Amino acid sequence: MSETPSAATLRRAKRLGWLGYTLARVIGRTVRLYVEGWEPIERHLQEGTGAVMVSWHGRTLIPANFMRGRGIWALISLSRDGEVQAEIFRRFGFNILRGSTSRGGVRAALEAAREVKRGGVLAFTPDGPRGPSRKFQPGALLIAQKAGAPIYPAGVSAYPRILLPTWDSYLIPLPFARGAFLIGEPVWVPEDADKDAFARLAEQIEDAINTLEARAEQIVRGGRPR
Repeated sequence: MSETPSAATLRRAKRLGWLGYTLARVIGRTVRLYVEGWEPIERHLQEGTGAVMVSWHGRTLIPANFMRGRGIWALISLSRDGEVQAEIFRRFGFNILRGSTSRGGVRAALEAAREVKRGGVLAFTPDGPRGPSRKFQPGALLIAQKAGAPIYPAGVSAYPRILLPTWDSYLIPLPFARGAFLIGEPVWVPEDADKDAFARLAEQIEDAINTLEARAEQIVRGGRPR
């Protein structure tokens, strides 16, 4: 069982969450964002059919701004930093589930699968909460399999930007940066997929995220979208 956060921890999370959200919104409002492939996700939201969208942990600022207020689900770790992240994402209008691959993993994955099966869209960082960076962990595959829902890979970039000296090289766009948020083709996890199939799918989706991110990088540095 997880420990109940202290009152002091919750007060700290609220203060830092408000600050993080405010800074993210100020920056997000200035980004000149190109979005591609969002239409299927919007249909899932409108029709109440479940889906899982995956992108790397260090690239969440731009998607959080774009997807704000849509009632999308996010899985946030049970750590102290997770309290701050949960507060930020609540302010963005996300529904929050708590857990991670390292703490509360199976319970959180099954709870997330239930919400997706009910028609929710889950935004998931498959290399979180502590890495290794850009390495696809199997949690998203388990959620999608149990929910009978597709996984959509997504690539994100912005330029000019700051890359923080954190394990995930967290990307913060500079004011008035160009941004790109690209969603790829859906991947389905067979109901009878075994460990070997999970490994192949993890590699496939990892490659898809990296390919989309590389293309997003070209776009924000002045390349043509198509």
